[in-house]
Amino acid sequence: MEPGGESGCWFLYFAYGSNLLRERLLLRNPSAALCALARLQDFKLEFGHHQGRTSSVWHGGTATIAQSPGDEVWGIVWRMNTCNLSSLDKQEGVEDGIYVPIEVNVHTQAGKALTCRSYQMKDYVSGPPSPQYKKVICMGAKQNGLPTDYQEKLEAIETNNYAGPVPIMEEIEAAIKAEKINSA
Repeated sequence: MEPGGESGCWFLYFAYGSNLLRERLLLRNPSAALCALARLQDFKLEFGHHQGRTSSVWHGGTATIAQSPGDEVWGIVWRMNTCNLSSLDKQEGVEDGIYVPIEVNVHTQAGKALTCRSYQMKDYVSGPPSPQYKKVICMGAKQNGLPTDYQEKLEAIETNNYAGPVPIMEEIEAAIKAEKINSA
C-alpha cells in the first residue's frame, strides 16, 4: 500500500470480549464498521484481573486471549478509522499497561486470512467476570451470529455473581434502547 492509501486511514480490529457488542464499541469508537466474523486459532479465551485488581468498570475479571494450541477464539473483525485508534487504546487501558496491542492473524468464515490489531492482558490473575460483563459478551456473540457451539461455551462461563451497579452497562442499554426508537 502506498502512503495515504487505504491502509493509511483504516485498520482492522479483532474483538473477542465486550466489543463483540456493536453498541459497546460505538460508545467510544464511532467509526467501527463490521467487516467479518473470524476465528483466532491456537488461542483460548480467559478472564482475569490485571495485577490481581478487579476491573473498576466491570467489577470482575475481563477477557483476554492466551496462546493455547488446538483451541480457538471466535470474534469479530471491525474496520475502524485510524482516528479511533487512540480511543480504542484508551478503552483497553493501554497507557496504564493493562492491555497491550498485539497483531493477530485470523480467518474469516469464508477462509480469508486477515491481520488485525487485538489486545492481550498482561500480568493477570485468573478470575471470573461479572454477570453484566458476561451478558455483554453473550449479547454481542448473538447479535453477530457467532457459531452456536461457541455461543453455548460463552453462556456456560461462571461469573462472580456481582449484583451492584455497573454504570457502563446502563450506558450500553440506553444506547440499545435509543437505536430501537430510531429504527422504529
